[in-house]
Amino acid sequence: MRAPVAAPAFRVSAMRANENRSSRSWAQSRAQSRARSRAWSRPAALVAALAVLTFAAPALGNGVGAVPSLFGTVEVRSPAIQNFPKWTAVLDRMADERTVAEQPCTPSFFTRCNLEEWRALMQELRGRPPLEQIEAINDFMNRVSYITDPANYNMPDYWATPRQHLTRRGDCEDYAIAKYVSLRALGFPEESLRILVLDDLNLRIPHAVLVVILDGRALLLDNQIRSVVEERAVRHYRPIYSINATAFWIHRSQ
Repeated sequence: MRAPVAAPAFRVSAMRANENRSSRSWAQSRAQSRARSRAWSRPAALVAALAVLTFAAPALGNGVGAVPSLFGTVEVRSPAIQNFPKWTAVLDRMADERTVAEQPCTPSFFTRCNLEEWRALMQELRGRPPLEQIEAINDFMNRVSYITDPANYNMPDYWATPRQHLTRRGDCEDYAIAKYVSLRALGFPEESLRILVLDDLNLRIPHAVLVVILDGRALLLDNQIRSVVEERAVRHYRPIYSINATAFWIHRSQ
Protein backbone atom coordinates (compact mmCIF):
# COMPACT_ATOMS: atom_id res chain seq x y z
CA MET A 1 0.00 0.00 0.00
CA ARG A 2 1.32 3.39 -0.91
CA ALA A 3 2.25 5.70 1.91
CA PRO A 4 0.06 8.78 2.09
CA VAL A 5 1.47 11.80 0.39
CA ALA A 6 2.43 14.50 2.88
CA ALA A 7 0.55 17.74 2.45
CA PRO A 8 2.66 20.78 1.62
CA ALA A 9 3.75 22.80 4.65
CA PHE A 10 1.75 25.88 3.62
CA ARG A 11 -1.38 23.74 3.23
CA VAL A 12 -0.90 22.20 6.70
CA SER A 13 -0.43 25.67 8.16
CA ALA A 14 -3.56 26.88 6.43
CA MET A 15 -5.52 23.85 7.66
CA ARG A 16 -4.35 24.39 11.22
CA ALA A 17 -5.17 28.08 11.02
CA ASN A 18 -8.67 27.21 9.82
CA GLU A 19 -9.03 24.68 12.63
CA ASN A 20 -7.87 27.25 15.18
CA ARG A 21 -10.27 29.84 13.81
CA SER A 22 -13.09 27.30 13.89
CA SER A 23 -12.20 26.31 17.45
CA ARG A 24 -12.08 29.93 18.57
CA SER A 25 -15.33 30.67 16.76
CA TRP A 26 -17.00 27.68 18.41
CA ALA A 27 -15.71 28.70 21.85
CA GLN A 28 -16.86 32.27 21.34
CA SER A 29 -20.24 31.07 20.16
CA ARG A 30 -20.58 28.83 23.23
CA ALA A 31 -19.56 31.67 25.56
CA GLN A 32 -22.03 34.04 23.93
CA SER A 33 -24.74 31.39 24.13
CA ARG A 34 -24.07 30.85 27.84
CA ALA A 35 -24.09 34.61 28.45
CA ARG A 36 -27.40 34.98 26.61
CA SER A 37 -28.82 32.04 28.53
CA ARG A 38 -27.81 33.55 31.85
CA ALA A 39 -29.19 36.95 30.88
CA TRP A 40 -32.50 35.48 29.69
CA SER A 41 -32.83 33.28 32.79
CA ARG A 42 -32.16 36.00 35.37
CA PRO A 43 -35.75 37.30 35.58
CA ALA A 44 -36.88 33.68 35.91
CA ALA A 45 -34.22 33.06 38.56
CA LEU A 46 -35.45 36.08 40.47
CA VAL A 47 -39.02 34.81 40.29
CA ALA A 48 -37.83 31.41 41.55
CA ALA A 49 -35.90 33.00 44.38
CA LEU A 50 -38.90 35.08 45.39
CA ALA A 51 -41.08 31.99 45.28
CA VAL A 52 -38.80 30.42 47.88
CA LEU A 53 -39.96 33.16 50.22
CA THR A 54 -43.19 31.53 51.23
CA PHE A 55 -44.65 34.88 52.19
CA ALA A 56 -44.81 36.05 48.56
CA ALA A 57 -48.10 37.80 47.86
CA PRO A 58 -50.07 38.39 44.65
CA ALA A 59 -49.35 41.53 42.66
CA LEU A 60 -50.63 44.72 44.19
CA GLY A 61 -53.38 46.75 42.65
CA ASN A 62 -51.71 50.13 43.21
CA GLY A 63 -50.60 52.01 40.12
CA VAL A 64 -46.99 52.92 39.52
CA GLY A 65 -48.00 56.12 37.79
CA ALA A 66 -45.73 58.29 35.69
CA VAL A 67 -42.07 57.89 36.65
CA PRO A 68 -40.77 61.29 37.75
CA SER A 69 -37.40 62.63 36.67
CA LEU A 70 -35.12 61.54 39.50
CA PHE A 71 -33.31 64.55 40.93
CA GLY A 72 -34.06 66.46 37.73
CA THR A 73 -31.91 64.21 35.54
CA VAL A 74 -32.38 62.95 32.00
CA GLU A 75 -32.49 59.13 31.87
CA VAL A 76 -31.09 56.89 29.14
CA ARG A 77 -32.52 53.36 29.39
CA SER A 78 -30.84 50.11 28.35
CA PRO A 79 -31.84 46.46 28.90
CA ALA A 80 -28.17 45.33 28.97
CA ILE A 81 -27.94 44.65 32.71
CA GLN A 82 -25.15 42.14 31.99
CA ASN A 83 -22.87 45.19 31.96
CA PHE A 84 -23.29 45.25 35.76
CA PRO A 85 -21.84 41.90 36.89
CA LYS A 86 -22.06 42.63 40.62
CA TRP A 87 -25.82 43.10 40.26
CA THR A 88 -26.38 40.12 37.98
CA ALA A 89 -24.28 37.99 40.34
CA VAL A 90 -26.74 38.85 43.12
CA LEU A 91 -29.66 37.76 40.93
CA ASP A 92 -27.83 34.53 40.05
CA ARG A 93 -26.93 33.72 43.67
CA MET A 94 -30.41 34.35 45.01
CA ALA A 95 -31.85 31.27 43.33
CA ASP A 96 -29.22 29.13 45.10
CA GLU A 97 -30.07 30.42 48.57
CA ARG A 98 -33.04 28.16 49.17
CA THR A 99 -32.37 27.17 52.77
CA VAL A 100 -32.12 29.06 56.01
CA ALA A 101 -28.84 28.78 57.92
CA GLU A 102 -28.80 25.96 60.44
CA GLN A 103 -27.35 27.96 63.32
CA PRO A 104 -29.49 28.28 66.44
CA CYS A 105 -31.51 31.47 66.74
CA THR A 106 -29.80 33.76 69.26
CA PRO A 107 -29.72 37.57 69.49
CA SER A 108 -26.97 38.17 66.94
CA PHE A 109 -26.62 39.45 63.40
CA PHE A 110 -24.65 36.30 62.58
CA THR A 111 -27.47 33.75 63.04
CA ARG A 112 -30.70 32.94 61.29
CA CYS A 113 -32.76 35.09 63.71
CA ASN A 114 -32.99 37.98 61.27
CA LEU A 115 -34.11 35.66 58.50
CA GLU A 116 -36.88 34.27 60.68
CA GLU A 117 -37.94 37.76 61.77
CA TRP A 118 -37.93 38.82 58.11
CA ARG A 119 -40.24 35.96 57.17
CA ALA A 120 -42.58 36.78 60.06
CA LEU A 121 -42.67 40.45 59.07
CA MET A 122 -43.46 39.61 55.46
CA GLN A 123 -46.32 37.36 56.53
CA GLU A 124 -47.66 40.16 58.71
CA LEU A 125 -47.45 42.70 55.87
CA ARG A 126 -49.47 40.70 53.38
CA GLY A 127 -52.47 42.68 52.21
CA ARG A 128 -51.46 45.87 54.01
CA PRO A 129 -51.53 49.24 52.15
CA PRO A 130 -48.45 49.76 49.93
CA LEU A 131 -47.08 52.75 51.83
CA GLU A 132 -47.34 50.84 55.12
CA GLN A 133 -45.41 47.95 53.56
CA ILE A 134 -42.73 50.30 52.24
CA GLU A 135 -42.25 51.99 55.61
CA ALA A 136 -42.13 48.69 57.52
CA ILE A 137 -39.54 47.14 55.20
CA ASN A 138 -37.42 50.28 55.29
CA ASP A 139 -37.52 50.37 59.09
CA PHE A 140 -36.72 46.66 59.47
CA MET A 141 -33.75 46.64 57.11
CA ASN A 142 -32.31 49.87 58.49
CA ARG A 143 -31.96 48.17 61.88
CA VAL A 144 -29.22 45.91 60.47
CA SER A 145 -25.77 47.11 61.52
CA TYR A 146 -23.57 48.76 58.91
CA ILE A 147 -20.22 47.25 57.96
CA THR A 148 -17.90 48.06 55.06
CA ASP A 149 -17.14 45.52 52.34
CA PRO A 150 -13.37 45.39 53.04
CA ALA A 151 -14.07 44.52 56.68
CA ASN A 152 -16.90 42.10 55.85
CA TYR A 153 -15.74 40.34 52.67
CA ASN A 154 -12.13 41.46 52.32
CA MET A 155 -13.14 43.05 48.99
CA PRO A 156 -13.32 46.72 47.97
CA ASP A 157 -16.92 46.34 46.78
CA TYR A 158 -19.33 43.41 47.08
CA TRP A 159 -23.08 43.29 46.40
CA ALA A 160 -24.79 40.91 48.83
CA THR A 161 -28.03 38.95 48.71
CA PRO A 162 -30.67 39.63 51.38
CA ARG A 163 -29.66 36.47 53.22
CA GLN A 164 -26.04 37.59 53.32
CA HIS A 165 -27.10 41.06 54.43
CA LEU A 166 -29.27 39.75 57.26
CA THR A 167 -26.72 37.22 58.53
CA ARG A 168 -23.47 39.14 57.93
CA ARG A 169 -24.60 42.80 57.92
CA GLY A 170 -23.77 45.04 54.95
CA ASP A 171 -23.23 48.46 53.41
CA CYS A 172 -25.46 50.84 51.47
CA GLU A 173 -26.25 48.80 48.35
CA ASP A 174 -26.95 45.72 50.50
CA TYR A 175 -29.69 47.60 52.35
CA ALA A 176 -31.14 48.70 48.99
CA ILE A 177 -31.03 45.16 47.54
CA ALA A 178 -32.71 43.62 50.60
CA LYS A 179 -35.49 46.23 50.45
CA TYR A 180 -35.91 45.68 46.71
CA VAL A 181 -36.27 41.91 47.12
CA SER A 182 -38.69 42.32 50.03
CA LEU A 183 -41.00 44.62 48.09
CA ARG A 184 -40.87 42.44 44.98
CA ALA A 185 -41.87 39.48 47.14
CA LEU A 186 -44.78 41.52 48.50
CA GLY A 187 -46.02 42.07 44.96
CA PHE A 188 -44.58 45.44 43.97
CA PRO A 189 -44.11 45.50 40.17
CA GLU A 190 -40.60 45.49 38.78
CA GLU A 191 -41.10 48.83 37.03
CA SER A 192 -41.80 50.51 40.37
CA LEU A 193 -38.43 49.61 41.91
CA ARG A 194 -34.88 50.74 41.18
CA ILE A 195 -31.60 50.54 43.01
CA LEU A 196 -30.10 54.00 42.54
CA VAL A 197 -26.32 54.51 42.71
CA LEU A 198 -25.37 58.12 43.30
CA ASP A 199 -22.85 60.60 44.65
CA ASP A 200 -23.46 61.92 48.16
CA LEU A 201 -22.37 65.53 47.70
CA ASN A 202 -22.22 66.16 51.45
CA LEU A 203 -20.02 63.20 52.35
CA ARG A 204 -18.32 63.14 48.92
CA ILE A 205 -18.66 59.39 48.57
CA PRO A 206 -20.66 57.01 46.37
CA HIS A 207 -23.91 55.79 47.90
CA ALA A 208 -26.89 53.59 46.97
CA VAL A 209 -30.57 53.71 47.87
CA LEU A 210 -33.80 52.07 46.76
CA VAL A 211 -36.28 54.17 44.81
CA VAL A 212 -39.94 53.13 44.88
CA ILE A 213 -42.36 54.73 42.43
CA LEU A 214 -45.78 54.88 44.06
CA ASP A 215 -48.67 56.76 42.46
CA GLY A 216 -46.29 58.96 40.50
CA ARG A 217 -44.08 59.81 43.50
CA ALA A 218 -40.45 58.73 43.86
CA LEU A 219 -39.84 57.53 47.42
CA LEU A 220 -36.32 57.03 48.80
CA LEU A 221 -35.52 54.11 51.08
CA ASP A 222 -32.13 55.10 52.43
CA ASN A 223 -30.07 53.52 55.21
CA GLN A 224 -28.77 57.02 56.07
CA ILE A 225 -32.29 58.43 56.57
CA ARG A 226 -34.50 56.82 59.20
CA SER A 227 -37.87 57.40 57.51
CA VAL A 228 -39.10 57.08 53.93
CA VAL A 229 -38.85 60.44 52.16
CA GLU A 230 -39.76 61.78 48.75
CA GLU A 231 -36.87 62.17 46.34
CA ARG A 232 -37.59 65.87 45.85
CA ALA A 233 -36.93 66.52 49.56
CA VAL A 234 -33.26 65.48 49.27
CA ARG A 235 -30.90 67.96 47.64
CA HIS A 236 -27.44 66.52 48.27
CA TYR A 237 -27.64 63.46 45.99
CA ARG A 238 -26.49 63.32 42.35
CA PRO A 239 -27.64 60.15 40.50
CA ILE A 240 -25.19 58.12 38.43
CA TYR A 241 -27.29 55.12 37.36
CA SER A 242 -30.29 53.10 38.50
CA ILE A 243 -31.06 49.44 37.87
CA ASN A 244 -33.56 46.63 38.40
CA ALA A 245 -33.88 43.08 37.05
CA THR A 246 -34.93 44.17 33.56
CA ALA A 247 -33.00 47.35 32.70
CA PHE A 248 -30.66 50.10 33.81
CA TRP A 249 -30.80 53.86 33.38
CA ILE A 250 -27.89 56.28 33.04
CA HIS A 251 -28.71 59.62 34.68
CA ARG A 252 -27.47 62.86 33.12
CA SER A 253 -27.86 66.39 34.34
CA GLN A 254 -30.22 68.56 32.30
